[in-house]
Amino acid sequence: MGSEKDSSRLFGNVLFPKIFQTFRMAIQPGKLIIAFSALAIICLAGWIMDFSKTVVATPDVQATTTELQIYMDSPEQCTARLTAVQSYIEKYKEAGDRRGVFSTLWRFSAARFHGALNSLFTFNLPGVAANIADWFNAVGWAIRYHFLYCIIFFTIGLAAISVAGGSLCRISALQFARGEKPGITEALRFSTKKFLSFFTAPLAPSGIIIFIGLFIFLLGLIGNIPRVGELIMGALLPLALIAGALITVILIGTVAGFNLMFPAVAYDGSDCFDAISRSFSYVYTKPWQMGFYTAIAVVYGAICYTFVRFFASLLLLVTHWFLRLGVWVDSGKGINKLTAIWPEPSFMNLLSPGGSAAANWSESFAYLLVHLLLLVVVGLVVSFLISFYFSANTIIYSLMRNRVDDTALDDIYTPFDNVKAEPCTKAVQGEPTTLKEKSEESGV
Repeated sequence: MGSEKDSSRLFGNVLFPKIFQTFRMAIQPGKLIIAFSALAIICLAGWIMDFSKTVVATPDVQATTTELQIYMDSPEQCTARLTAVQSYIEKYKEAGDRRGVFSTLWRFSAARFHGALNSLFTFNLPGVAANIADWFNAVGWAIRYHFLYCIIFFTIGLAAISVAGGSLCRISALQFARGEKPGITEALRFSTKKFLSFFTAPLAPSGIIIFIGLFIFLLGLIGNIPRVGELIMGALLPLALIAGALITVILIGTVAGFNLMFPAVAYDGSDCFDAISRSFSYVYTKPWQMGFYTAIAVVYGAICYTFVRFFASLLLLVTHWFLRLGVWVDSGKGINKLTAIWPEPSFMNLLSPGGSAAANWSESFAYLLVHLLLLVVVGLVVSFLISFYFSANTIIYSLMRNRVDDTALDDIYTPFDNVKAEPCTKAVQGEPTTLKEKSEESGV
């Protein structure tokens, strides 16, 4: 009897299977609509900002070379890479072509994503890591050479993600904790009320790191003073090392606990500093458990994404195949009319390039309509990834909070303005409720 209780208690303490609830939570239409809306706003902002066309490019025979490609192909040494990019920009600044930053990064990110996906399917983990590292290097290029563009675009993107991500985390928290399914309006109302916390939570650690780094920077400036500077710098070096240690702790906590900041606000109604404190605490208190939960979510997410992408590709292939059976007329360029406006999709390339085979304005316009519909399909696939990311991390936050703080999984913050106060006593019909009524009834 005792062994049965011990075994049931043991299996009750195993919480990681709850992560497998993420798929059915992430695939909900309401969540996909919220994620798709945020993705559309970000892409629209990038498309509008790309009218500036600040990226230098040179059209080649097979493809277009951009300064990003020169940056990635140059040696990793900082000086050599900067020299190669700067010479390329100076050479083709006037005679070359121009591209937008967002479109350049989008194409590069799509190529690296497909490369990481192929490496993952072949169990080539170094290949996955290399593609992810290339993406971060590309972001570094954008910040270095197009800083103002990145600041504006990052602000718009973070604002959209703060509203959408906060809504997704709130829906996931209520569903996981209480089995409730709040509507889109209710979730958006919560995220807008907590917008400042969602928006500043990812930014606050960076501000703290920059603030502490200024002291080290000032010490370096003092070191430039002849004779006295090196003595002061050597004497104050222990303080600089302490500051560096603080920066390291904050940096590790931010990278490892970044995924928990939005769920902390959604679950506990925290402000940005409380969200940062909770995420750091959970990471440093139980790092192995945090890593274990994250690894399970990543593997499970890859499997779920493969299924969703397979569903989308099969949907497009079936539709294309049946359309192909009915279309036998060739376009003006001697190829099938359907192929001219919609090249055959594949699992790895849902959005097949085309448009150049269109022979007239009607085929070009039809290609545009088909391309927009395919963009919606691809956007829904990406929206599932966004929804899965926030849903999985909300569950992980709840599990970590249970392990570290011993907080029940169904404990969730409820805004007081949504709770209507009820009177302590209810008047019974026919019962006197005031002193005057009681006196009249008793005849006093």
